[in-house]
Amino acid sequence: MTGYSLRRRLLLWLFAATTVLGVIALADTWNEARRTAQGVSDRVLAGSALAIAERVTLDEGGGLQVDIPYSALEMLTSTAQDQVFYRVDGPAGFLTGYDMLLPLPAGAAALRFSDGFVGAVPVRVATLDRQVSDGRTSIGFTVTVAESTRARDQLARAILWRTGLRLILLAVSAAVVVWLAVSLALRPLNRLGEAIAQRSPDDLRAVQGRTPREVEGLVEAINSFMARLDLAVQALRNFTGNASHQLRTPLATVRTQLAMAQRSTDPQDLARATDKADAALARAERVLAQLLVLARVDAASRDAVFAPTDIAVMARNLTGEMVPEASRRGIDLGYEGPGTAMAVAEPVLAQEMLQNLIDNAIRYAGSGAQVTVRVTALPQMCRLEVEDTGPGLTEAQLAAFQGASGPRRGPSVPSADQGTGLGQAIVREIARLLGARLTVERPVAGPGVRFGIDLPAPATPDAEAVP
Repeated sequence: MTGYSLRRRLLLWLFAATTVLGVIALADTWNEARRTAQGVSDRVLAGSALAIAERVTLDEGGGLQVDIPYSALEMLTSTAQDQVFYRVDGPAGFLTGYDMLLPLPAGAAALRFSDGFVGAVPVRVATLDRQVSDGRTSIGFTVTVAESTRARDQLARAILWRTGLRLILLAVSAAVVVWLAVSLALRPLNRLGEAIAQRSPDDLRAVQGRTPREVEGLVEAINSFMARLDLAVQALRNFTGNASHQLRTPLATVRTQLAMAQRSTDPQDLARATDKADAALARAERVLAQLLVLARVDAASRDAVFAPTDIAVMARNLTGEMVPEASRRGIDLGYEGPGTAMAVAEPVLAQEMLQNLIDNAIRYAGSGAQVTVRVTALPQMCRLEVEDTGPGLTEAQLAAFQGASGPRRGPSVPSADQGTGLGQAIVREIARLLGARLTVERPVAGPGVRFGIDLPAPATPDAEAVP
């Protein structure tokens, strides 16, 4: 699977965020620049209108006369070569200036501003209402001045460009900082990867070293996985060692008996050697069958679906299926328990576990013994027991089963059948997968052994059962 670049993602996010924020900032800057340029233009227009208004006087006949000061028009000139317009109106109307420039409508304010056009030229217009008096009479007049918006727009664009360049410089600087910061921040991860890559395949120790707080979860997950992998590797080594030992013994017996049969001339010795070789092959076949069972248990555990299961129905049916084999060995096999007893379990695994317990009891209890499969329904659990009246376990065997190394139950009476040592391992593993408690003890009265499995009861007693 192709990975992605953390640097590239951060830079893309930074670019996207900078673009969005930059567009917002530039829009606000443009509006602010236009307001600033317009404010400057309005102050110049107001000053020019006041300068013209100061030169409006009354002539001898009581009429208005205007002496336009060129300094007032020079105030409106700029490097952008803007066009300048002016107009003076008296009570009778137009006096002087550009008649195509229309004064702004009268309003509450004496000085008014607005955008407009003079012909096809966009302009900023200012109209000033004033009065002139000779001490006896007062005559009102208006002064209107206008300037094209070329200089104002140039000033706004200049402010916008300077702001945009600052934002671009800021984004580039941030990208460089992010690149360097990510490189420094990823160094612990690179060192962690190098440390793991340099380890040998069988080195599953926990990863040690100083790591950033944000990486502690990853390191803990790696250490947890390596611990589980170490347990799985150890279990595999124990399993392969046990299987190798269990298979090597019967195969060596077969080879020995075949060699003896080849050298023997006595038909009775030949028959005994053949019988022993056949028994050894039967044992090897059982070992292989148990190994396949373990593989099937491992596969089922990965896809296990726990559901309310009727343990009583399962135990009763399985007991009936194994009665012929028990009768062949001289074992009285029976079932005790209610018609229904619910537990939370995986049906395939639970049946495999019970079958191994019954098979183990049939093989080792001895002819004439009784084997009882018992189910007891309790409020918080369902107890499954397999009890036999055979010779039972010695103190050492009982301690070995209750210990961490697991059981290896062998026959206490003469028998041609030898234990594989894998049956109880299967039972223990399935019990662990099911979350059940596995116990072994002697019956209260008489010889024998009793295996018990406590399975959790379902939370809802009316749950649908899996037979």
